[in-house]
Amino acid sequence: MNFKEATDGLLDRIDHAELAKALGVSVASVRQARLNPGANAYRSPPQDWEDVVMNLAERRLRQYAALIDRLRTHNRKQSTKTAAPNSH
Repeated sequence: MNFKEATDGLLDRIDHAELAKALGVSVASVRQARLNPGANAYRSPPQDWEDVVMNLAERRLRQYAALIDRLRTHNRKQSTKTAAPNSH
């Protein structure tokens, strides 16, 4: 694992399009539901949005956990390679 690969995983995010697809609505609907409720273009969020957001967050947690595991494994391998052999 190199720096770019590791940081790509860290900086990856859920965008409006992915959220809209998971909710079964348009990107415009997501954007309008994210507005301040006092805004003229505000629309109520889709039904069951909490479950969808929770599922997306759980998936993201699993992705971060996998990234952490891969980095730990990589780090251990690097430490083993650079450790000085025993002189006993």
